[in-house]
This record gives sequence, C-alpha cells and structure tokens, in this order.
Amino acid sequence: MKLKYYLIGILITFATSSCNDFLDLEPISEESTANAYQRASQIEAALTGAYESFQSDAYVWNNIMFQDIRSDNHYAGGDNPSIFEIDLLNISPTNDKVYQSWSNIYNAILKANLVIQRINDVNDQTLTTERRNQIIGEAYFLRAYHYYNLINLFGAVPLILEETNSAAPEDVNIPRSPVNLVFDQIISDCDLAASLLPDVFSSDNSINKARATSGAANALAAKACAQRPSHNYAKTLEYIAKAEKSEANYQLLDDYNHLFDGNHYNNAESILEIQYLGADEGNWGPQLLLPPSISGDSWRKFVTPSQNLVKAFDAAGDEIRKNTTILFENVSWIDEYWSVEEPTNHTPKPNRVAFGYKWKNAMGWSSTDRQYILRYGDIVLLKAEALNETGKTQKAISEVNKIRKRVQLDPLSDDETSSKETLRIAILNERRLELAQEAQRWDDLVRYNLVVSTMNNLGEIDLRTNTLVNYNMTEAKILLPIPQQEIDRNKNLEPNPL
Repeated sequence: MKLKYYLIGILITFATSSCNDFLDLEPISEESTANAYQRASQIEAALTGAYESFQSDAYVWNNIMFQDIRSDNHYAGGDNPSIFEIDLLNISPTNDKVYQSWSNIYNAILKANLVIQRINDVNDQTLTTERRNQIIGEAYFLRAYHYYNLINLFGAVPLILEETNSAAPEDVNIPRSPVNLVFDQIISDCDLAASLLPDVFSSDNSINKARATSGAANALAAKACAQRPSHNYAKTLEYIAKAEKSEANYQLLDDYNHLFDGNHYNNAESILEIQYLGADEGNWGPQLLLPPSISGDSWRKFVTPSQNLVKAFDAAGDEIRKNTTILFENVSWIDEYWSVEEPTNHTPKPNRVAFGYKWKNAMGWSSTDRQYILRYGDIVLLKAEALNETGKTQKAISEVNKIRKRVQLDPLSDDETSSKETLRIAILNERRLELAQEAQRWDDLVRYNLVVSTMNNLGEIDLRTNTLVNYNMTEAKILLPIPQQEIDRNKNLEPNPL
C-alpha cells in the first residue's frame, strides 16, 4: 500500500541498509520465526505496521463518534443503529463500534509491544545505536497514545506491556488494571520516548510530522497529566514547557482555515498527523459526512453538526471557525434535527442541513484530508487551562486570547475573566469552538466534570415529534461498556456499570 511504502521510505532514510535490502524485503509472515526481525529493514517494517494502526476504524471514524457525536457537538445522521445508540447515549455492550475500537486499539498496542521486544533480536550492523533508540522511542510513544485513548473510553483496562505469544487462559485472561496505574504507565512511556527521540528528524516536515518526536511525547504527557482523575496541572505545565522548547518550533498558524483546507499539510501547528496519500491509502471518512455537492452522492450523511454547536459559534460571533467547521446545504432528505419538511405535490422541498466540514475533500472514499493526532492549538488551550487551575490567571487569559486573535475575536471579556470559575468555563467554550470534529469534546467535558449536566441540559428537539430529546445521562454512562465479546472471552474482565 502507498502509505506503507511512504512510511517505510521515511524510516529507511534513517537506517543505513542499502536500497537493494529494502527492495528485497519479504513480508514477515512469510519468514520463519527463527529469522524474523534480524535485519534492520524488518524492524523498520514492523514499526511502519505500528504506525498504520492510525488508519484503523478506531482513529479514522470511531474517535469522532465517541467524542463528538456522543457529546453535544454532533448528531449521528445516516442510518446506522450502532451510531444512533452512541448519539442517544444508549450504548450496549454488543455495539459493534465499541468492540471495534477496543480491538483496534489493543491490536495497535500489541504492534508497539512487538517492536519494543523484537528490536532486541536485531543484530544488524547497519542499525545504528541512534536509530535503534529512535525506533524504541517511537514504539513507546505509540503505546502510550493508544493506552491514553483506551483508558479515556473504557476506564480501567488490562495493561499489556509485552508481546503476546501464548493462548493459555492464564496468559490472556488479564484483569483490568487501576486507572491511576495505567496513567502512570502512559506518562512513563512518554518520558522514555521523549528521552530517546529527537525534536526533529530532518529539515523535511513530511518526516517530522509523520513520526513521533520528543515534542509529541511531551505534548501527550501533558494531556495525560490533565486528564487523569487527579488532574496534575503543575506537571501538565512542565511537559508543555518542554514541548514549547522543542527545535520543532510549534506555532499557531495565522489563518485558521489553513489547518483544514488540504493545502497546508505538515504545517508549523501540527505536532503529529496521519499521512493520507489518497488512492488505496486515502481517508474514507470525508465521504461519509460531506454534502452532495462535494461527495457526489445523495444519501443521508453521518456526523452532522448539532443545533447547539451552531448556536455556540453564533453566540461567540465566531464566523471564521464556524465557516471552517460547518457547511450548510439544501438536500432532498428530511433530518429530524434540521428539517422535516415533506414534499408538496410530489415535489421535494429543499431542506437546509448542516454538514461537518473540517474535512473538505471526499475524493471517492480516498481523500488526502488529514487528521491531527496532536496539534499545538489544543496544547495552547490546555496550557491556559493548567495556568488557570494553578492560579496564574493573567497568563491563562493571554493564552486564550492568542487563540481568539487569529480568528478575529475580541479578547475575553471582564465577565469571562472575573474568577477562576468563569475563566474555566470560558476556556472550555473556547476549546469547543477550536476543536469541534477533532475528537476532543467528550474528554473535555469529563475532565471538567460537566458531562452529565451538559448532556441532560442540552435541549435538543426532535422535529418529528417536536419534543425534547431525553439523553438520560448518568455517571455510569461516562465510560463505554466493556465489549460483551471480551467479557465472554475473559472471565477476569469485570464489566462497567450500565
């Protein structure tokens, strides 16, 4: 596949194996266990396979469903019962998207574990000590990132830190580890990754933004310190300071739209992004949500922006981010949240519907539109949050106003900055407008301890019945249910309350 070859090409750039060695590389599955992972090119290929986990459903699509659709940002749209469950907060243990994310992410963790363990088998002299350390650092970052997402979705999870070779029950039926232990491991993995990885690999940002760096590891550690139940904001600030000192020189782009217009990949604000190339290595997500004028088809789309999100943009006077994030278009189908106008005299009435628009190019299921794994705008607002929570009010205000200035909004008002509490809400609101459709909202509401009240006070109206939607949000629904398939298989796996 093109992206695989692209990434392998990047990785081989930093190894000293010859071009012929790379071209002669056979799939690991076709080699015997005895000779697998002995050459530098083989461990590079294994690392590439670990990066390709970012193309799984868990990171292409499910992350948006569990963060944006599950929250107040978007509706399910479309016609998929599993996604309607997510939208209405009635998620069952047999929901296929729940199992998909669980299995995709654990598969990604096992790929990272394989690299961490098997690199010790490589005695190839062309694998320099520097490159060996980089590979280890990249694998530790990937493992940390996957556990960060897994624990935010499911809470306490089995902590698997070694390659799994045995099918024996005592080896695979692993109980859930406490949440704090998993967060400790995430931060420890980030620390090790940061110590082994460079700030940049070269002068080419198509390399620096495609692979884990020390800046990415420190940014992830900062997020983990804030997200963990104890909210260690002092450590969050320490990690952000390290990321900001990186030679990568992360900066906010002057034009917010450039982050998503498809013409400014691997930009200065990007810390790490998925490198979609199109064709058989394209992003299929945009085809599912873009309107007919762009997608070229006429079926009802998924992930439609909520009335509440549109009102939030309008209340802030935020036209720039609104127009970058949402596109309105007239369509022939009815939508229970936007328009249920019926045809008159067999003539369809155009119904105005909102569409997600941070991806802008469908390209027939093979878009080159990127997803940010980490971007600096998120980190700037996280810094503001941490500064506010540690009593550094004026510095916090300054960080938020940097974000507002580039979208031509006035500085925060006196009312918004009158206390730690009011500033906290202002920062949360800013994060919503800045990061909509970027798979951040649910985690933000959980971290602020506002997810239950937000969803129960949402006030969305189903136009088919003209009644308020009752989300019946409870503390038990903050976490996804453990997949029923896993509960049935692993008798040591305790379910989440429903």
